[in-house]
Amino acid sequence: MSDTDRITQLEETVAYQAKTIDELSEQLAEQWKVLEQTRTKLDRLTERFLSLEEASLEAPAITKPPHY
Repeated sequence: MSDTDRITQLEETVAYQAKTIDELSEQLAEQWKVLEQTRTKLDRLTERFLSLEEASLEAPAITKPPHY
């Protein structure tokens, strides 16, 4: 294998690895967006749950109907 062939092979390998790194970086950025969206939804659901829980604690006590 000549030096030129070796250099060509190394250049091809580097190009392939650079492409792979770019693809992985794009996927990571997309997953980060999904994570942030999920975190935002979870925060909203947590707030809603806590407000519903507080509202249920303030409900009047259960009493017997007047006809009993």
